[in-house]
Amino acid sequence: METLSFDEPRRRRGWSLTPMIDVVFLLLVFFMLAARFGTEQALDLGMAGGSGKYEGPPRLVDVRPDGLSLNGEPVAEEDLSARLAELAESPDDLVVLRGRDEADTQAVVHALDLLAKAGFNHVALVE
Repeated sequence: METLSFDEPRRRRGWSLTPMIDVVFLLLVFFMLAARFGTEQALDLGMAGGSGKYEGPPRLVDVRPDGLSLNGEPVAEEDLSARLAELAESPDDLVVLRGRDEADTQAVVHALDLLAKAGFNHVALVE
């Protein structure tokens, strides 16, 4: 039978790299989730100086959670530009856009995009 002597030095174990590798992977996952991979889009909202005068029939577009309305009457998105063209003398006429009844910001931005595609460049965003 073999006996162990307490005088014999034991061979030292090397450092374990497993905890360090775990930390590196956690940091990698954190930075991958925190990074922004998409491109940001900026809206060009010019500030109105107040010197312009509103002329012509009312052109009030309300953005609601259930859709759009023009001067209080519901309107479909595809009909908005045609209905506004009937009320405006030119695409430079002012259109008032208002978010109502807890409409989210994305719906307001979508309405701004619809107006821009229809050629209406002067939009007043009111609350």
